[in-house]
Amino acid sequence: MNVFVLLRALTYAALFVGLLLVYLPGRVLSRAGSVRPAESSVQRVLGLTIATAGGLLAVWCILTFVAIGRGTPAPFDPPRRLVTRGPYRFVRNPMYIGAGLALAGAALYSASFPLLAYAAVFVLVTHLLVVGYEETALRQSFGEEYEAYCSRVRRWWPRVWRR
Repeated sequence: MNVFVLLRALTYAALFVGLLLVYLPGRVLSRAGSVRPAESSVQRVLGLTIATAGGLLAVWCILTFVAIGRGTPAPFDPPRRLVTRGPYRFVRNPMYIGAGLALAGAALYSASFPLLAYAAVFVLVTHLLVVGYEETALRQSFGEEYEAYCSRVRRWWPRVWRR
């Protein structure tokens, strides 16, 4: 694994995670007047579990981009190779799924409807970004290889069985 590429990917991830998954959700919770619940509950444990799973999925995606794609998830420093292994063998956008799960889990943990609404807006904007920009850019960069990948792997939902 190229250390320089890894450092670039970690820098991008820290900025992305820091802004979209920590700072802005923190502002949403602050403006909503949310306070951390004092007691543990099934809801909080489930929320923490979902948020952790989402975060781990996102980290797996970043490391896969570095190791296989020789690039980062940042649009200004994209992978040099099409990434179709790791979590990308199941769905085409697992990093966004991980981020969405992290936000939804945090909303469940904090019992915050405003944070859940933020997560929903994040998912919608992400979908529009993927459909309106990323897929076009990937088609231009990787051509038939990307088209073949799209025919095998769905955008958001993994195939449960093969035909």
